[in-house]
Amino acid sequence: MPTVSVNKKQLFDLLGKQYGNEEFDELCFEFGIELDEDTTEEALKNNEEPELKIEIGANRYDLLCIEGIAQSLNEYLGRAETPKYKLTKPTTKLYIEQSSEQIRPYAAAAILRNITFTEKSYASFIALQDKLHSNLCRNRSLVAIGTHDYDTMEGPVYYRALPPKDIHFIPLNQTKEFNGAELIEFYKQPEQKNNLGRFVPLIENSPVFPIMMDKNDVVCSLPPLINSEHTKITLDTRNVFIDITAIDKTKADIVLNQLVAMFSRYCDEPFTVEAVEVVSEHNNQSRIVPDFTERKMETSVTYINSALGLEQTPEQIVACLKRMSLDAVKSNKSDDILEVTIPITRTDVLHPCDIMEDAAVGYGFNNLPKGEKLSNANFIASALPINKISDIFRVASSQASWVEVLPLTLCSHDENFKFLRMKDDNTKVVKLANPKTLEYQVVRTTLLPGILKTVKENRKHSLPIKVFETGDVVFKNNSLERKAYNERHWGAIYVGKNSGFEIIQGLLGKIMQTFRTEWIADYGAGSTGRGYWIEQDDSLSTYFPGRGARVMFRSKEGENAKVVGNLGVLHPEVMNNFDVPFAASFVELNAEVFL
Repeated sequence: MPTVSVNKKQLFDLLGKQYGNEEFDELCFEFGIELDEDTTEEALKNNEEPELKIEIGANRYDLLCIEGIAQSLNEYLGRAETPKYKLTKPTTKLYIEQSSEQIRPYAAAAILRNITFTEKSYASFIALQDKLHSNLCRNRSLVAIGTHDYDTMEGPVYYRALPPKDIHFIPLNQTKEFNGAELIEFYKQPEQKNNLGRFVPLIENSPVFPIMMDKNDVVCSLPPLINSEHTKITLDTRNVFIDITAIDKTKADIVLNQLVAMFSRYCDEPFTVEAVEVVSEHNNQSRIVPDFTERKMETSVTYINSALGLEQTPEQIVACLKRMSLDAVKSNKSDDILEVTIPITRTDVLHPCDIMEDAAVGYGFNNLPKGEKLSNANFIASALPINKISDIFRVASSQASWVEVLPLTLCSHDENFKFLRMKDDNTKVVKLANPKTLEYQVVRTTLLPGILKTVKENRKHSLPIKVFETGDVVFKNNSLERKAYNERHWGAIYVGKNSGFEIIQGLLGKIMQTFRTEWIADYGAGSTGRGYWIEQDDSLSTYFPGRGARVMFRSKEGENAKVVGNLGVLHPEVMNNFDVPFAASFVELNAEVFL
């Protein structure tokens, strides 16, 4: 849970009241945050200003700075209205060039016009960026923020990727010009105490570095590492250009919205932001950012009352939600339906249950009825369909006397490829950018490495060893926003003095029988019914030549058959690579085809 340090006097001034410790602690508790520490006693000894350390929910990005905390508490106390954020027409464009697609493909921007900083608001502005970087941005690996004095730039702005040696600029707080390669070496030096070295691995091995430049090719920033000294913001800065670069478009938009929502209050026209038109060469499309469109969600008065054990009218629930920054009105469809408007700062509201929780906070958890009145509340969870399928695999395998194992999903690159006599074509495997050890370099694409490592550690047990696993593997897919997806697999191995191929095939038959899937012996004769069969496949180099097969499956009448797995006798080299001095047969299926 993030902890935010705020100036005690400043916060109480913003709240319009000087609170005692117990009173403020109680307010925090009622709102759903926690007063972790009051540094008043220690600060007075050191002649410093007292601070309050407040622990907030990990998904409440709007509470990561004093501005957000004060705004939300004032709305909760009925002392302030939820701000209405406005966009003015864009006066500049941000061009995302095709070259950036190979490293950080997404970008967004906004301009805070005629902003007035004080020392405290400036420090809060910088602190919020740090909090977002370490929280939502995952240490800049997903999103990086750059802030610039727009008066030192000339639009339009260009986001591109260049070879390191073609990049030349003076980085923030330095006096010497560096090229990209020199900059990497500079920040890798242990004597650099600004902690930027930990972000170097994010781009270090890339043939090109992302770069933000203005119309005159003046470098503004090299994300996610450092901004330029040329565009450095100060207390005197009046126009702030905010650039966001990312590998996740959704998170980029959230970060931009949070920044401008919190600090547009200091503009001459409060809560007004100048938009930027983003033109992307990736898809030849343009969009206006930031997007201040408020989300709409429906919920039921009956659902909220039932969950909380209350009998509130729609008007009373609306009042409770208003305290939590949510505007609600009765729907035209029914008096039981509320249409809830969710502000751009409340990205944590994803489901009607989140609205119900806010209604409870607005009502007061301590005021909720206890005992019998909650008997109507039903909190019944249900398993995802794929988890039900997984349980069927587990039960069927256990009934056949196989033992379940739970290996790690990370493994070394060699274990996933070389040890299995396979080659990496760089199209399937997700690789960790900065692995802590060689043992955890990639996310597995097959269950076999983990199962063989488990067998290796238990090879002194009596034979045969029969184990299985039902778990996720991960594959790359560049067409997806997050560039990868999970897939549930089932795999089993038989290890003994002989390979036991007929035993592993028998287990496959048991599994298919459990799923009411018949063996099709005459698949070559034009059979069209539901069922499965196996076909020899000599391209599976993990298996002994002539002893590897793919599993074919047809889910319904007339449908084309598809490959859903493989099985065979493991090659002796594979067994030696994992220090297992026995023969073995293995089978693996994609469990999701049975959904």
